[in-house]
Amino acid sequence: MATLLPGNIVYGGPITNRETNNYKSLGHFIMEKYKEFDDQIVMVDAVSGKEYTAKYMHDSAVRVAYVLKSLGIKANDVVGLSSENCFEFAITLFGAFAINATVAPFNITYSEREMHHGINLSKPKVIFGSKITIKRIASVAKNNVFVKKIVSFDSEKSTSDILSFYELMESISIPSSNTFEYEPVNKNEDVTLIVCSSGTTGLPKGVQITQANVLSTLDSQLAPTAIPIGEVKMLTVIPWFHSFGCLTLIFCACAGTCLVYLPKFEDHLFLSAIEKYQVMMAFIVPPLAVFLAKHPIVDKYDLSSLLVLLCGAAPLSKETEDQIKERIGVPIIRQGYGLSETTLSVLVQNDNACKPGSVGALKIGVYAKIIDPDTGRTLGPNQRGELCFKGDCIMKGYIGDVKSTQSSIIDGWLHTGDIGYYDEDFEFFIVDRIKELIKYKGFQVPPAEIEAILLTNPKVKDAAVIGKPDEEAGELPMAFIVSQPNAQLSEQEIIDFVAQRASPAKRLRGGVTFIDEIPKNPSGKILRRLLRDSLKNKVKSKI
Repeated sequence: MATLLPGNIVYGGPITNRETNNYKSLGHFIMEKYKEFDDQIVMVDAVSGKEYTAKYMHDSAVRVAYVLKSLGIKANDVVGLSSENCFEFAITLFGAFAINATVAPFNITYSEREMHHGINLSKPKVIFGSKITIKRIASVAKNNVFVKKIVSFDSEKSTSDILSFYELMESISIPSSNTFEYEPVNKNEDVTLIVCSSGTTGLPKGVQITQANVLSTLDSQLAPTAIPIGEVKMLTVIPWFHSFGCLTLIFCACAGTCLVYLPKFEDHLFLSAIEKYQVMMAFIVPPLAVFLAKHPIVDKYDLSSLLVLLCGAAPLSKETEDQIKERIGVPIIRQGYGLSETTLSVLVQNDNACKPGSVGALKIGVYAKIIDPDTGRTLGPNQRGELCFKGDCIMKGYIGDVKSTQSSIIDGWLHTGDIGYYDEDFEFFIVDRIKELIKYKGFQVPPAEIEAILLTNPKVKDAAVIGKPDEEAGELPMAFIVSQPNAQLSEQEIIDFVAQRASPAKRLRGGVTFIDEIPKNPSGKILRRLLRDSLKNKVKSKI
């Protein structure tokens, strides 16, 4: 139960079970858990139906660890990983952790420009990819000499440019996997993940998540709950390259959960997986929730096994939640709030913290405060201000970006850029955000990056991008364009221009509006609020 400390600091309470302290590293902890679960089925590929035991996962990950060593990878070297959800992704992740290497997952929809930026943040020595990413990886790697090897999960034979994952796996001769030696690490300093988190000022930043960040999060998540996590089948379609997906993959491995996974969302596959495997819990994002609430195809499947839906990445409306409960009969729907910078959720709904509009209560091991954005003064209950968090889950910082790190983490407190408050029961509510990120289907889209692309078009004089509200996606990127004098420019031309230069989440699905001038303040900052208000007024005038 949360308590209020002097100075209006809310504390979620201590983590009493520090099981991970008994292990040398994150990799050591995960692999020993797999040993413990032995012949238990812990992963199921819902497309192929293939099942994987904990022992098979353990032995395969150890083999990957030896493959990485043969490629010259050692502790603290960076391993890039860009693939849809698959068995190979998981064992490569855990194999890298076993040798204390750092993993940098990359979005599979990245354009070459975005991929180039991503790998220049983390500078991986080797990058693993699948058939949908490997060509882009190879093309970008040619211009980045720090990338020494590229490995394909799908190539049958190695070439001079791209190595075959399975050729490597078969070529390595290893002693018994049970004799693998784990090296101790500096858990507070050694980075285990570098995940790309979109900033409002343009291209993504590289969030450095340490071993201690993940291990303390696991200690808080693995605490006993009313739901027997290790005894259920859980479904996920959340991409593992996304921090939410990657950390829930790690969590399920350590909990002994049977994780049924899909490489991407396909309506029939998603619903049939719940029915076929009698899934009890599922990780979802709000667009998936809307699908479950409204799509007619849902009625064709038996989803009665579903007991719990865990929703993250963006806010879920109470109306959608109620529609799902009424339609499918799911008794428990839980939301959480977190950032890549907080490792996973820091606020979670539970039986005692579930008021309409609430994102839950503070997790154990975490401190929170609400500050006045103008004065920095700490505010009390029911007073709106910026949410700040402190605890072992807070990132080390942004790689290679001291300025952004120092402006985000002040005296150990992470400033989220989100506006919210907590009530007298210590339930938290998010009401607005200082940051201007567009939330499209759980992905964070920085408007400044799309604006920078638009301004490279010689026919565009000025541009601004906002999120247009959309029930299914959350928000759709929408552009306001000021054309150059006498320029002939169409909406479709602008949409195509962005689509050719950015990943799918950043496309202008909200459309384009041509205006005479972009509203800005005296310092030149775009007044997006006025643009959002103009949208609301347009809707009202139509009504």
